[in-house]
Amino acid sequence: MELNAKLSLALAFALALGCGIASAQDTKATDAKAAPAKPLTAQQQRMVDCNKQATGKTGDVRKAFMSSCLKGGATAAAPSAKETQQEKMKSCNAEAKKEKLAGDARKTFMSTCLKGDAAAAH
Repeated sequence: MELNAKLSLALAFALALGCGIASAQDTKATDAKAAPAKPLTAQQQRMVDCNKQATGKTGDVRKAFMSSCLKGGATAAAPSAKETQQEKMKSCNAEAKKEKLAGDARKTFMSTCLKGDAAAAH
């Protein structure tokens, strides 16, 4: 009888343990299903979109891209269409040198060019 009682006790313990594990898995599955019900905020959605666009970028390039993108500077259609300030400075400087501008004329040209009115600067 003692063996039968031990066997029954072990069986009851295993059954209780199995039910507990199944219940815990059900809870996790329910939690996972409930999570997407809450919609993302605009900022969270922007983070998801920018993160997808930043795939392949690393280090400072990724940081700069993410910063710009999260501020609304980069879009999926044209992430690199906008020149950086450094690139603008370089191209405007080269244009001013090519036109042999100096003094106030150069200053005015550079100001207009750097603002993005390159057509008006010529």
